[in-house]
Amino acid sequence: MNLNGLKTTIATPSVTRHIMKAFNLRASKRLGQNFLVDANIVRGIVDAAGAKPGDKILEIGPGIGTLTQGLAESGADVTAVELDKKLPAVLAETLAGYDNVRIVPGDILKVNIPEIMGEGPFKVAANLPYYITTPILMELLEKHLPISILVTMVQKEVALRMIAKPGSKAYGALSVAVQYYTKPHIAFDVPPRSFIPAPEVDSVVIVCDVREQPAVEVKDEKMFFKVVKAAFGQRRKTIANAMKGAGFTKDAIEAAFTKSGIDSGRRGETFTLKEFAALADALVVTNLL
Repeated sequence: MNLNGLKTTIATPSVTRHIMKAFNLRASKRLGQNFLVDANIVRGIVDAAGAKPGDKILEIGPGIGTLTQGLAESGADVTAVELDKKLPAVLAETLAGYDNVRIVPGDILKVNIPEIMGEGPFKVAANLPYYITTPILMELLEKHLPISILVTMVQKEVALRMIAKPGSKAYGALSVAVQYYTKPHIAFDVPPRSFIPAPEVDSVVIVCDVREQPAVEVKDEKMFFKVVKAAFGQRRKTIANAMKGAGFTKDAIEAAFTKSGIDSGRRGETFTLKEFAALADALVVTNLL
């Protein structure tokens, strides 16, 4: 079956069902699979990524090649990493004729991304499985890879956490991490009818422009995130008590709050990135850990 030879658009219900039937495929609940069947959404993701000839794009979870096809038709060079062992053979058929697509079987959390992407900047585009969205995002960002932009489809609730501001219920460790490394914004909504099978949650496409330098300067990035993790690990407690529960010594906590001038009675959910940075830096300087 050479779909590309016919220039068939994969992102339609009829073609997707045809592919699923031809290859005896079922969407895997274990892998969080929902196949995109809306060509307008595909175009929206490609446009949001600014995909163009000469770009290198890492796609995570190409599935049957729906988004991959849209990215390939932009002229970009696409490297798609697929976990489901059944799908590379399917992709060889659905994307036949696209010589600018390379399929890499494997787990994105385990593959050597610098090795498969080579030198120079690249973009990331993905319809991420919702059950593993956060680990994948953090793996990509924490490695300081030369990513210029991440355009991902995620559960709306997760996207709202990614863009949340201090003081809101959605604000947490994910908000701080994403905003530390990137400038995120929601591009558009994706209704459940855009998928087969239709998910039970609302989805959005979120664009994260990766910062050339983190949003705040810190003396020790590991300490910064250790403080953030502690603050939101017990978010109902004051930050001082939450830090104590996370293993920081009493002397270190008191010295850090004295040096930073921050009120130890506040909750972590009220802290800006600058305040987290100031507290973490004070911990490093006092050296009482």
